[in-house]
Amino acid sequence: MRLLPWTGESGNPCYLSTDNPDSRMSRLADEVETDLLDSAEYVLTEARTLLAEAGVGTRELRFAGVWLAESLQTALRIAESRGHRLAPALTAPEGEMTTAEANDCR
Repeated sequence: MRLLPWTGESGNPCYLSTDNPDSRMSRLADEVETDLLDSAEYVLTEARTLLAEAGVGTRELRFAGVWLAESLQTALRIAESRGHRLAPALTAPEGEMTTAEANDCR
């Protein structure tokens, strides 16, 4: 089950039931994740610019805070989803090294 980067109408998480990373919905989810992370990067850049200004008002700071919080929530959902998808690949049968462990041996 893949946690999708969007929620349902009631705000509940949405899941995709497939192991195929090349399915139409998996590719769509990948594209949406990329767009959301790009958007979060833009929000962060704009918020930093705003925070660097001396005469910023409460209204502007509140607006920036709301957008930063939403972007962080989205980024955390994407990180959780990607973490779940990585977990099986990082678990090797007993006696075998994972890719991460093999890279540490170099």
